[in-house]
Formats: sequence, structure tokens, C-alpha cells
Amino acid sequence: MKLLEERILRDKVVLPGGILKVDSFLNHQIDPALMREMAREFYRLFAAEGVTKVLTIEASGIGIAVPTAEEFGVNVLFAKKAKTANLSPEVYTADVYSYTHKTQNKIFVSKNYLNENDRVLIIDDFLANGQALLGLMDLVHAAGATVVGAGIAVEKGFQDGGKLVREKGVRVESLAIVDKMDEDGNLKFRAQ
Repeated sequence: MKLLEERILRDKVVLPGGILKVDSFLNHQIDPALMREMAREFYRLFAAEGVTKVLTIEASGIGIAVPTAEEFGVNVLFAKKAKTANLSPEVYTADVYSYTHKTQNKIFVSKNYLNENDRVLIIDDFLANGQALLGLMDLVHAAGATVVGAGIAVEKGFQDGGKLVREKGVRVESLAIVDKMDEDGNLKFRAQ
């Protein structure tokens, strides 16, 4: 998606350790017009899949998942990173390792909101090592539901996550794939 690639090039910050920071428009401060265009593109890509639910993980994926779910006319469900007092006691759980925070986390989804009849489109802001996406897939499978695909805003193509998930037979559509990134802030996008 050329619009997203242009925005990344204009506003990104590259931090040591291979961290691509796009929080000025994607996952801290959110540009609603850009989110709407990304949602329309995800709808175009997955319209034929019979999506009944959009699933993401709190918090960064929510900004993209909400307009995407609106495009499909379905609810968005987000996996919580903490089991709160108001969460139903009946939950699906999965373990997710966060490379950004260097912690192992459990994620939770209420059994009230995910079932075997759902056809789930997973949406997230980044795909690098794939652990969040694999954890979300585990929740869907635990419910007996079907993963119809994953829509990703930015994929780090030089890391293993995309390959790992695709090898599991999941259709992954990333709107921008960064194939190379150096500490001077130079990026190379994969032609799509």
C-alpha cells in the first residue's frame, strides 16, 4: 500500500536494535484517515472470506481493527493482556512472548465472544517475530473457529514471523513489508 509506505518513510524513527517507530500515526497517536484507508484495503483483500469477527490484541491493533470491522459490518474483539475482575471466568488463553517488552504474557478472550461458527480475520499493527499472531491463532483454534487470514499494517520481512505464520497455511496480507532497515533510518520495501 503506497500510501502507508510513504507515511512510514516520512514519519518513521529507527531505534537501535532494529526497532521501527511509527507511533506518530499508527500505534500511539493515530491518524484516522490513514486507518480508514487501511481498513478499506483489508476489506478489499478479504471480502470473499465470510468474515464474522475481527480479532486483535490490546492495545496497538485496536486502532486498525475497529475501522476494519466496520468495513465488514462485524464486531471487533480484542484479546486482553490481563485477566480483569470484569472479564468472564470462562476464557480462552494463550501465551505470547513480547520481544518489545521482553516478557511472557497470557492473553485472554471471553468464551462468550468467540465460538466455532466464527470466521476470524486477525488484524495487527506489526508482524516481526510472529508471537502475537500465533497467540491469537491459538485462541481462535481453542474456540473451534476458523482463521480466514491476518491483515498486518507493517511487516518486518527480514524477521521470521511472516514466514513462520505463512508456513502454517495462514494467508497473511501485509500492507507494507520492510525487507531491509539500517540504523541510519534507510528502509527498503518489498515490491507487492
